[in-house]
Amino acid sequence: MKTEFTLAQLADPDIQESEKILRNCVHCGFCTATCPTYVLLGDELDSPRGRIYLMKEMLERDQGAPEEVVRHVDRCLSCLSCMTTCPSGVHYMHLVDHGRHYIETHYKRPAQERALRRLLGTVLPHPRLFRLALVGAWCGKPFARLLPKSLGAMLGLAPASIPGPSPVDKPQTFPAEGGPPRKRVALMNGCAQQVLAPEINEATVRLLTRHGCEVVVAKGAGCCGALTHHLGQDGKAFARANIDAWTREIDKGGGLDAVVINASGCGTTVKDYGFMFREEPAYAEKAKRISLLTKDVTELMAELGLKPAAIPPGRRVTYQSACSMQHGQRIRREPKALLQAAGFRVGDVPEAHLCCGSAGTYNLLQPEIAGQLQERKVANIELTKPEIVASGNIGCITQIAAKTAIPVVHTVQLLDWATGGPVPKQLKDLATAEPAPAVAAE
Repeated sequence: MKTEFTLAQLADPDIQESEKILRNCVHCGFCTATCPTYVLLGDELDSPRGRIYLMKEMLERDQGAPEEVVRHVDRCLSCLSCMTTCPSGVHYMHLVDHGRHYIETHYKRPAQERALRRLLGTVLPHPRLFRLALVGAWCGKPFARLLPKSLGAMLGLAPASIPGPSPVDKPQTFPAEGGPPRKRVALMNGCAQQVLAPEINEATVRLLTRHGCEVVVAKGAGCCGALTHHLGQDGKAFARANIDAWTREIDKGGGLDAVVINASGCGTTVKDYGFMFREEPAYAEKAKRISLLTKDVTELMAELGLKPAAIPPGRRVTYQSACSMQHGQRIRREPKALLQAAGFRVGDVPEAHLCCGSAGTYNLLQPEIAGQLQERKVANIELTKPEIVASGNIGCITQIAAKTAIPVVHTVQLLDWATGGPVPKQLKDLATAEPAPAVAAE
């Protein structure tokens, strides 16, 4: 793709990077076939190729962000399915991140929209504020139909109950079981996940320590910064806090063999810290080191090897790979292989490449499109007739569970249960029943 940036514009490192990305695009259109919004809406401007043209023109002109560009970029889920499909290696993620930041600084949204986006960027990354917000959502649920769609969607997604804070989410070190540690790892305990489903971090700690890891929850670490970053806001303060916290653990003398992430959306972002801080001398090397150390929990468990299963085999599990897992991190084999090694019969989801509609804050900001994708995903999952649905990202788990009676759990909860941990609470009734018979698709 030909670009027309001025020399003055190209002095900006972000423009330099975006120009490289744009020049890689050959207009082939392969990305349109796997883009969820194009599949739903059929509008070229709601495809990756269409958005690339819009962002190119916006950045070249550097005269603000037209409403049309904002509308179509806002509809992008950042699922990155287009990057998996692209034969030319177009790094759409970095381009759309740049476009969003440009829009945030050059476009004045309506007051209500600005307030909502600022609220999400302030509340979601902070567990205490998020917990308080969920309590407020309970009070507001009776009035959901009277509120604007986005606010009504927020209330609709609020869980029926909120578990209390987990003791594992405090800074501390968990010793490895059974002797000297095989690895010393830092676990990112995150933000929204520890409020919505603290049992995921608990299962992760049990699984890792059972398999010989010393697990550190580092003081000062928290939200990865993805939620604010994808809103076009500055998420670097969260990233710096994590980099500093994990660097202190590395420098203590024991070092770290890995930074373990159990939310794939967070993992995609932390693995990109090296790029995000490439122009900051004080953080460039530290950020690169953290990115190189970062592993999804299933990547690490594949290295460690799974202990023999302690539960009867044969439970039928449909594995729903989060977009950030299969497209963002390109992790496809490890989660399924681990589940199979644990004795589960693992099935795939039809149209597995299409997003469920969660996508960070997308289901709150674009509830209509998110709802259509949610229904499509759940219908495809239910076609496989699973006993259990497994995923590796809290957003997907929450989005899918809201529309189906099939229990939806994190992959790590099943691996923990299979190797000696407690039965996940969603599976209490299922655990005492005989495994379901195989279906024809298997």
